Amino acid sequence: MSAARDPALRRMADKVERGERLTRDDGLALFATADLLTLGTLADLANRRVNGDRVYFAANQHINPTNVCILRNTCVFCSFARMPKEDGAYTRSLDEVFAEAGAARDNPTREFHIVGGLHPKLRLDYYLDMFRGLKQRHPDVMIKALTAVEVAHLARIERIGVREVLVAMKEAGVTTLPGGGAEVFSPAARATIADRKLTGEEWLAVHRAAHGLGIPSNCTMLYGHVETLEDRVDHLLALRALQDETGGFLTYIPLAYHPDHNELGETLGRTGTATTGFDDLKNIAVGRLLLDNIPHVKTHWPMVTPFISQVALTFGCDDLEGTVVFERVYHEAGAGTPMWLSYDEIITLIRGAGKEPVERDSLYQSVRTFEGYVPQHIPVRPQGPAPQGSLFQIAHRKREMAAAAVDGAE
Repeated sequence: MSAARDPALRRMADKVERGERLTRDDGLALFATADLLTLGTLADLANRRVNGDRVYFAANQHINPTNVCILRNTCVFCSFARMPKEDGAYTRSLDEVFAEAGAARDNPTREFHIVGGLHPKLRLDYYLDMFRGLKQRHPDVMIKALTAVEVAHLARIERIGVREVLVAMKEAGVTTLPGGGAEVFSPAARATIADRKLTGEEWLAVHRAAHGLGIPSNCTMLYGHVETLEDRVDHLLALRALQDETGGFLTYIPLAYHPDHNELGETLGRTGTATTGFDDLKNIAVGRLLLDNIPHVKTHWPMVTPFISQVALTFGCDDLEGTVVFERVYHEAGAGTPMWLSYDEIITLIRGAGKEPVERDSLYQSVRTFEGYVPQHIPVRPQGPAPQGSLFQIAHRKREMAAAAVDGAE
């Protein structure tokens, strides 16, 4: 790695090539560097050791049962949440959830990704009946459901322990937990963007409990808002420490903050802007290098565009998310990406990066490879195969808002 322009990366390259664990100071140097290409090369090396040229994706469908949330006025980075009587507020009946789950006929769904707001009146039985009903109707589809924030909220309103909630969810058919709600663990940053949400330690405790019950999970970090580089590194090291303890994290997903239609974006004067592609790729690469014990790193294409996600496949990333079908949470925040990607478009993106597409299930078990597979040419369709009708609408909040809710990605 003698060609590295940054001397710090030349020193670090030896560690990476030896497979030696990086330190906090190393992490800070990685985030500080402007030598993005060398950073990407190091991350690609680390990824290839674990995953070779394989890039995973899921044929998945996002379902958001409600956007009503008790944190509406304190999570100022979120554009998804509503107060119960606010314009755009919704809560699905179980029949509506089942109708939505059955509507995506153009994609071979293998995973339901279910997250939403902290509704003050929806009890645990609503979710358990939902999970059971989905498994009855779609027995071969895995369920990835409820962030740590939602699990803790249900424990509070039911006056039972987090572990009891997780046991009930597992018995009802939940396979894995998504990683949303982590944001960034720094108390100072959380006080600014997500006051009254779970603390970082509380978020980690829910995932620790899930791992102890044999429920693996994803982990995330929200970047590009008010956090410092030190906050980012400390967050990643906290994830790494829990993984050392439990081994329960399947994948890490860096989540890019979107500033439209939320109070934080207006306060920062960033309405209409987003994170840069430079920072998006850097967060993928640094995550791969620091999180040496988490097998997968995912790029969330609805947030950073399919094009940045394709480049990320050579920056330490081995997962391109999935078909998604209908993504609400980040499109409420102004994401200009498609609402979906077709099966064949994902395969084409992966192959275009010189990688080998592998369809996976929620547990990263391979369900299909594509030797000799010829994708169909699909013309651009702005509405996509996402079902149409009253269940599939985006209605942005008005500008005089104070935003809130759990982040819904992964």
